[in-house]
Amino acid sequence: MSQKAMSYKTMSHNTLSTSALEQVYDQLAEGVTQAGVDKEALFLTKLALLLANQVGDADQVSESIHEALKNL
Repeated sequence: MSQKAMSYKTMSHNTLSTSALEQVYDQLAEGVTQAGVDKEALFLTKLALLLANQVGDADQVSESIHEALKNL
């Protein structure tokens, strides 16, 4: 199994429940509102970098970026 496949498989064990995802969604929406339209992109970029650092796997972060861009 490749390092990328192993990394992804490990990460899949750390998924959030639907309820937890809904809470995160609400917090994200509130964060975007608090940041304001002029700083929305900066807020989301800073958040993404903080979370990427916690994930600790650049390949997984890259995969997530590609997934997030789908069906916008």
